[in-house]
Amino acid sequence: TLHNNMAQEKLTVKDIVSLKNKRKITMLTAYDYPLASLIDKAGIDIILVGDSLANVVLGLDSTTKVGMAEMLHHAKAVTRAVSHALVVGDMPYESYQVNPEEAVKNARRFIDEALCDCIKLEWFEQCLEVTKKIIHAGIPVMGHIGLTPQTADKLGGFKVQGKDSEAAGKLIAQALALEQLGCFAVVLECVPDKIAEIITQKLKIPTIGIGAGSACDGQVLVTYDMLGLFERFTPKFVKKYINLTPLILKAVDEYKNEVIQKKFPSQEHSFSIKAEELEKLKIER
Repeated sequence: TLHNNMAQEKLTVKDIVSLKNKRKITMLTAYDYPLASLIDKAGIDIILVGDSLANVVLGLDSTTKVGMAEMLHHAKAVTRAVSHALVVGDMPYESYQVNPEEAVKNARRFIDEALCDCIKLEWFEQCLEVTKKIIHAGIPVMGHIGLTPQTADKLGGFKVQGKDSEAAGKLIAQALALEQLGCFAVVLECVPDKIAEIITQKLKIPTIGIGAGSACDGQVLVTYDMLGLFERFTPKFVKKYINLTPLILKAVDEYKNEVIQKKFPSQEHSFSIKAEELEKLKIER
């Protein structure tokens, strides 16, 4: 019943927080109008306009190569499509890590220009200072700890974080610190399931896992991974619910062949002109 009641109206940060210990939270990424529209129609709780845009849509090799211009451009497309889900703008690398002073201004652009409901910040050295400033400015923040792709090179590449007790202790401390500052949720990426479970139990705010086991309060995947639309690399934590790549290739191939063989367009896809109008044209010539 909860789902049905909520499906009618726009979800708020408060709604998401209230789901903890009631039911699991669902979250997916979107970067454009058609996909965001479908995800919203399916009743997903949270849509993240992720900086994964860099890899899966723009063909770049790192999320650090995408900036505010691209993120806002795509976030606007997503918010135009969404009437139900909470929309999270992912703060890109250059927007808060290089200059913490700029962070609040950039976060506000996601809210004012792109009409997002909140922003997400990846953990980095000055994370607490920046998070505090943004929350103080009245902008809701979702935290992100564990594997933080924007600074993955500093973490020794794309691998599971918090595997020894010391590293795990740090993750737990980070999560608690983010909650204390007023984050409304925290993403746990590539964290051992038992550590994610400890964090989830300790926090009063929801945890959203990606490669962090089933104990988290919610789950997120990159939609292109889940639909089999991103071929370059599939992380271990991804489940492909459908593989759209061969289906799209088949359709495109069929179109190509029909055009070459003059089967498309047929009469049913064409427009006609009355015979007498065609006659008049001949006379005039």
